[in-house]
Amino acid sequence: MTKPVLHLMSGKIASGKSTLAKSLAAERSAILLSEDHWLSRLYPDQIKSVTDYVRLARQMREVLGPLVIDVLKAGVTVVLDFPANTPQDRQWLRDLADAAEVSHCVHYIEVDDDTCRDRLHLRNNRAEHEFAATDAEFDLITSYFRAPDEGEGLQIEVHRL
Repeated sequence: MTKPVLHLMSGKIASGKSTLAKSLAAERSAILLSEDHWLSRLYPDQIKSVTDYVRLARQMREVLGPLVIDVLKAGVTVVLDFPANTPQDRQWLRDLADAAEVSHCVHYIEVDDDTCRDRLHLRNNRAEHEFAATDAEFDLITSYFRAPDEGEGLQIEVHRL
């Protein structure tokens, strides 16, 4: 039996994190947990701002964190489609892997802002995502983005889509 791994996603809005996460979960017969899916169902119509998102995502993480650890300890690989986009986010996610005593892999999707913005507009027009970010929200959220760095003690796999 192969050892479970915690797979984490890092990339700007509309970089392809969710698409890659679905693919990884299928390839590895892993459990996929999507932050956007959970937030949209637990807090319908409650996320009106980035501040709302931060507050509610933090609440949800307090519940899902122990579940992720338990699933990993049970021997099941987990793909977390949660943004590992700041050193603080990645530390929380890395702590889950450490608590379960499993390895991790941060999948960093390296895509330029213009491509992400074009994909975001297309995604919004098709209404194919739980949340439709505006250009202003894209700019605000992207301003917090920090690419993962091996100096953080991470196993990083770079994807250029």
